Amino acid sequence: MANVAFLGLGVMGYPMAGHLQAAGHEVTVFNRTASKAEAWVAEHGGAMAATPREAAQGAEFVMACVGNDDDLRMVCTGEDGAFHGMSGGAIFVDHTTVSDGVTHELYTAGQKQDIAFVDAPISGGQAGAENGVLSIMCGGDQAAYDAAEPIMQIYSKICRRIGESGAGQLTKMCNQIAIAGLVQALSEAMHFAEKAGLDGRAVVEVISQGAAGSWQMVNRHETMLDDHFDYGFAVDWMRKDLGICLDTANENGASLPVTALVDQFYKDVQKLGGGRWDTSSLFKRLRALD
Repeated sequence: MANVAFLGLGVMGYPMAGHLQAAGHEVTVFNRTASKAEAWVAEHGGAMAATPREAAQGAEFVMACVGNDDDLRMVCTGEDGAFHGMSGGAIFVDHTTVSDGVTHELYTAGQKQDIAFVDAPISGGQAGAENGVLSIMCGGDQAAYDAAEPIMQIYSKICRRIGESGAGQLTKMCNQIAIAGLVQALSEAMHFAEKAGLDGRAVVEVISQGAAGSWQMVNRHETMLDDHFDYGFAVDWMRKDLGICLDTANENGASLPVTALVDQFYKDVQKLGGGRWDTSSLFKRLRALD
């Protein structure tokens, strides 16, 4: 069993840290809002720390799942960041979805202190975190990944190293690009079914068994038709991720016309007051156009 620090107890990090504690690891948690850390300790045991630096002291692995590039920098290299408390040979595993630029920055900073840095963004949503069946796509040195993989396997369905530092984040961008197009297509199909006077549930029962089938179709069509959009990943976070994808595409020359269009559709959802609605709310946007 290992000493593990977990930084960030949002809808994903809270259950992920809980799986580690339940598996027998000694987990110390940090959260910017201390009351969330207190609640986690009351529920799962373990310990809490007042700063990332304090949480990381003595930890063999430091896992993080925070909000964005700036949040990650703060918990890593800020005044009370984890890097100031980690010992040489320790491994930092970042589950946040961030740019590959900040990933390279922190990987390099870690090297100077003999701290390994693995970028390991996740997919699977809140349900995947709670059930311990996340997909984890990783970048970083092979030895660091090999050491951290058994820890990540505790809350994953699949965990794979894609390549060197940054490869995990680039793979997560592929994930978000694919989701954006799928959700818009599903929204249009459900909207078309309604306009045609069809039973959307009956339509999905049939087409989900063929080439049109997808996770989004199976898991989101009913909530979409019921006008419920509080399941999983929020629009505000999706726009943050798509912004990273589009910025990176501008750098590497990739053409993302559908992604750019769907990003603007999510902007429309935000204007409807749906920044905290889940990503399937693209369907609500189409209904609002009626």
